[in-house]
Amino acid sequence: MSPPSAEKDMPLSSSSPEILLEPSRNMSVSSTTKGPNAPYDLHSVSPESDLSPPMEEKDVELQRRSSTQDSDYGPAVEVPRLKRRGLLGQLTLLAEVENPKAYTRKKKWFVTFIVAVAGITAPMGSSIFFPSLSQVSKDLNTTTTITNLSISLYMLSMSIFPLWWSSFSERLGRRTIYIVSFILFTIFNIISAASDSIAMLIVMRMLSGGASASVQAVGAGTIADIWDPHERGRAMSIFYLGPLCGPLFAPIVGGALAQRWGWRSTLWFSAVYGGITLIFLVFALPETLFVAKDPLPDRPTSEEEHEPIGQRLSRVSSRQVVNMTARWLKVLKIVFIDPLKIVLYLRYPPVLLTVYYASITFGSLYVLNVSIEHTFGSAPYNYSTLIVGLLYIPNSVGYIVASLFGGRWMDKIMLREAKKAERYDENGKLIFHPEDRMRENAWLGAIIYPAALIWYGWAADKGVFWLAPMIANVFFGVGSMLIFSMVTTMLTEFMPKRSSSGVALNNFMRNIFSCVGSFVTAPIIDAIGNGWLFTILGLVAFASSSVMLAMKIFGPRWRKSMDALQH
Repeated sequence: MSPPSAEKDMPLSSSSPEILLEPSRNMSVSSTTKGPNAPYDLHSVSPESDLSPPMEEKDVELQRRSSTQDSDYGPAVEVPRLKRRGLLGQLTLLAEVENPKAYTRKKKWFVTFIVAVAGITAPMGSSIFFPSLSQVSKDLNTTTTITNLSISLYMLSMSIFPLWWSSFSERLGRRTIYIVSFILFTIFNIISAASDSIAMLIVMRMLSGGASASVQAVGAGTIADIWDPHERGRAMSIFYLGPLCGPLFAPIVGGALAQRWGWRSTLWFSAVYGGITLIFLVFALPETLFVAKDPLPDRPTSEEEHEPIGQRLSRVSSRQVVNMTARWLKVLKIVFIDPLKIVLYLRYPPVLLTVYYASITFGSLYVLNVSIEHTFGSAPYNYSTLIVGLLYIPNSVGYIVASLFGGRWMDKIMLREAKKAERYDENGKLIFHPEDRMRENAWLGAIIYPAALIWYGWAADKGVFWLAPMIANVFFGVGSMLIFSMVTTMLTEFMPKRSSSGVALNNFMRNIFSCVGSFVTAPIIDAIGNGWLFTILGLVAFASSSVMLAMKIFGPRWRKSMDALQH
């Protein structure tokens, strides 16, 4: 059975340096640069039968390429305002262009910034609620376990809804999905803030989580739309800095708001943030999908032109009925079947293993988040709601540190591996393989974050001074961020024409893990304590790092078979 079809009728620029999944013949390389950090010259690589250009010409070419981002694509061609795609596309201040990769670097970083800001919304919606869970239990007369469902089902909807968001974005474009989802997010948070029962709160929270989840899948697709593979690692790290730094500010804001005005104020804050972000998206974010397919193409024929008028009308009437039926069937297929086809990608070992490893890491993050609120809000610590919110800062400090150097480091590793293997295409351009990103950076993350989990677990279990477990959380943030950015970037490269679908699949699996983790953490801590819980979790994380060894050994074979089946 073949996977969901890639958008084969979407033309790609002939100069687009997309990830090439087939090996090419050996090429000889002549370069004027030295060291791993030097830029490479795409035109200084030639077949063995060709002569290398003079050294002076290559130096000039290197300088030209280092100073001009869009040299491979030519000048950006703006789309006329009335022809811009996406919902309310005529209102955007940053013009849509025919090839998004032709944007200047400044505009690419601006788009990346917008998507990162929007990406804060989903994790903020869960993290801002953590410090006030005890208030909700008292105010709505329910148990802690039932109250935790408002977090667990929020995470569950964040895993399911991106399957639909990503599928629709490949047909309708990115901008429309962003705007529609943020309208829904704002509405559902307003209703959540007015909830008068735990059942109403849980349902509205679940719907708001699904609405906010669009950025997690479609945002990574936007990054893949505008950035070339050899620069995508750094861009993806900056993009992920937004979603992962939601837990930095949200618990602090949530703790302060809940302590001053009660738990409902946190939901009003989320609604206001969603509304401001919506305005930002409407006026600042252009459509970036290279070619949007017509979701329901209609191809009328002219066979009836030479028929008698009566027979022609009869044929037209019959054809209209058939076409109408076919269109409705296709609508149903798009809405209910196509999004679920994304799950079929799990039968490819590279995708399955990559998603599994990311899910273990992300599930660990939410187990840790619940543990912080549960442990430091009770004996022996007994900290206030505001102080508990402040204790989420160390994780995000680690995320920031890893984002600042992790993405650039990952891109350098990818360039190094491609040059080391002497992989060039017929045009002399480097061929990048997704598994090139899984090198020493991945092993560092795979060692740091499980060790930090065990460190935190026993420090919190024994009630030692708060600084000891918080230092562990900094290391957890560094290690987990290295894994998150690597996995997301690799998935956009395993499926270059369905990048948002790959990331949606990742969100689907990892948020299921986080949903289960956030629901069972408190009862398990009460049963066996933080020490044994995080020891078990850390050992599972250590064992799961064997995924990287399997990718190194079998990755090239799996990738070739996957590429053959997709085409």
